[in-house]
Order: sequence, then C-alpha cells, then structure tokens
Amino acid sequence: MRHLFIINPAAGRKGSTAHLEGLLSELSVPHEKIYTKGAGDAREIARQAAATGEEVRLYACGGDGTLNEVVNGAAGFPNAAVTCVPKGTGNDFLKLFGPEYRQLFYDLEGLAVGPQTPFDLMDCNGHLGLDVVCAGVDARIAAGVHRYKDLPGVSGKGAYVLSLLEQVLLRGIACPMEVEVDGKRWQGETAVLCVCNGRHYGGGFMPVPEAMPDDGILDVLLIPKVSLLTFARLVGKYAKGRYRDYLQLIQDFHTTQITYRSREELVTVVDGEVLRDTQFTLRLSEKKVNFFYPAQARYR
Repeated sequence: MRHLFIINPAAGRKGSTAHLEGLLSELSVPHEKIYTKGAGDAREIARQAAATGEEVRLYACGGDGTLNEVVNGAAGFPNAAVTCVPKGTGNDFLKLFGPEYRQLFYDLEGLAVGPQTPFDLMDCNGHLGLDVVCAGVDARIAAGVHRYKDLPGVSGKGAYVLSLLEQVLLRGIACPMEVEVDGKRWQGETAVLCVCNGRHYGGGFMPVPEAMPDDGILDVLLIPKVSLLTFARLVGKYAKGRYRDYLQLIQDFHTTQITYRSREELVTVVDGEVLRDTQFTLRLSEKKVNFFYPAQARYR
C-alpha cells in the first residue's frame, strides 16, 4: 500500500512543517511526501494518486481547507483512503474524535495502520464537504475573516472579531432566504442555516452533538431573524448543541437534501471553503470517502 503525505507548508504556526518533517524522518512505514504550492494543489495530487487504482492512504497535512481539498480529490475512489494530520490552526473535523485528537492523529505509526470507515459526503452545488456547511451570519463572518487576517498587525482572533462586528452590527444578523426541505418551505429573514455531517465548525461550535458522518443523514438547523439581545443570549447555547432547548426559535430537520435561495448573493461556507451564489442545492452525495484514524480514536 502506498502512503502519501500531502503537506501544506502554509498551514499552521511557524515551525509546524519542521515538526512534521521530524516525525516523518522517524516513521517506519515507507512513505512519500509532496508539498502543495497553492490553492487546488492538494485536490489534484489526491485525484491523481487515487486515479491510478493502487491502494493508497492520503494524509492531508494541514487544516480543514487542506483536508477538504484532499477529500474532493479522493471521493468515490474505493482504493483510496483519507486522513488528516492536524498541522493547521483549525482542524474542526477531527474534533469529532475527542479533545485529544491532535495527540492521536500525530501518532503517525498508529495512524498508518489504523482502521478505516466510509464516511458520507455533502454535495453543495458540486463541491463536496465532509463536516459542516453554513449559510447564515456565521458563513458571512467566516468569509470576512479571510479579508481581515491579511491586514498588518491583525491576528487570527482579531480578524474574527472584526468580521463579527462588521456582519452583526453593520450588515445585520439576518438576510432574506427561501428554504425548501422535506416538502416544507420557509421564507423570510434568516440568521443561521447550518447543515451538519460532522459536529464541529467555527473553531468552537458544536450545533448538533449527535451528528454522525456515517449515518446517511444531514442534520439541519434554521434560526430566523432574532434581536441582537436574543442572538447574544442564544449563541452560547447554540454552540454547545442545546438546540432542543429552544425549539420555539430553532427549527431542526434531519434529511438528505435541502435547497435555499435568495435574490441577493448568498455566502456559503463548506468546510472552510467560501462559495457565493443566489441558489444552492445541498444533498447527501452518492460518493463516499474512506476515512482512516488511529485504532484508539473513537467518533461514536
């Protein structure tokens, strides 16, 4: 079996690439490594490796964006399996495996021989996602972070705060949206639309704690427009997965397809990747991806 480490040198803190190189130099399993040079590289490297038909384990060495690219390249190939070495500053999907996920997934010896399971994928206008899709104010905040983090002297946390202030205070919490799911239609100002295959996103939010990436179901939460005071009161509970305590405010659906649209451009974030359009169809993909993990890791 081939073991290919796809390394994003731009991901993570300073020194993270050197740390990974040190671990790889001690790895007893024969392996290869390729460094990405720009956006889309990880996807193409993964696709080419999977398309050979050879059994291959692909290690996405970076954050959620790197993992998303590798998943999009390897999806649907039964001979390929994917994992993530959490080199990035954000590795929300791996939080599925518990608070010790970094230690577990940096054990490369254990990871290389670990079990694998076919995980479901979400298809959002042709782009595949493994974890969470959001299309409300949380998506706009996430998209804004990319713009602010390039400003001189602005940290990652500072960029998030600036984007939060812009979207919530200046642009407003909600935007007009029409949503169709399971024969039901919602139309109106919408604050949050979140679709979960995994459990974590946004650096600390776990909106649906029972979400499972292999149950054939997408868990959807919809929050209509609320006041700033209600939003501030609700957001902490939402982040902790307590949506069932607020069913008078939060609608929940468990489905395989959802469509949403607006006359205005909508921002949708798929595992950290930003998409823009006026209409999105999000469905459970026919493709799956084999995901491997250390034997001592648990996601159930």
